[in-house]
Amino acid sequence: MAKEIILNRAIVSDDYQELTDDESAPSSGKVIVSFARFVKEGAELLATASAVGIRLPSDKLPSDVPLLERLSLIAIEFPRFSDGRGYSIAKLLRERFKFKGQLRAVGWVLRDNLLYMERVGFDAFELAAGKPLESGLQAFAELPIAYQATAVDRRPLYRRRL
Repeated sequence: MAKEIILNRAIVSDDYQELTDDESAPSSGKVIVSFARFVKEGAELLATASAVGIRLPSDKLPSDVPLLERLSLIAIEFPRFSDGRGYSIAKLLRERFKFKGQLRAVGWVLRDNLLYMERVGFDAFELAAGKPLESGLQAFAELPIAYQATAVDRRPLYRRRL
């Protein structure tokens, strides 16, 4: 059974298959592999899979990712609650590198952070184990107005009101 995630503020079945480093890649379909595996086998995976995504550790930068423009998904890892590097990586990917694919937050992802993650460019969320997705959806309605510019709308509130 496919796991469920939050994608574009809705609960959906994940259509990507996450592969371990020693697991053979299917001949087709959407896959997510580790950053290390993509560095070694990226071109081969892109040739066989219909879509390829990677799990990017929080200690890597977008400039470290080969063939970035060919990826359909980047899952940025949050290894613990206090590690905010994933926010910076997402903002860089959306604004400087113009990444248009799915940006997924994985690892220590809690409902209290979802709205802020969305503001820097995340559009998909895999909540920490045991956390209900329905509760995560409610987080988006708690602060309906952002005063600051976001990755979704680069105009601050005073520009949006004009």
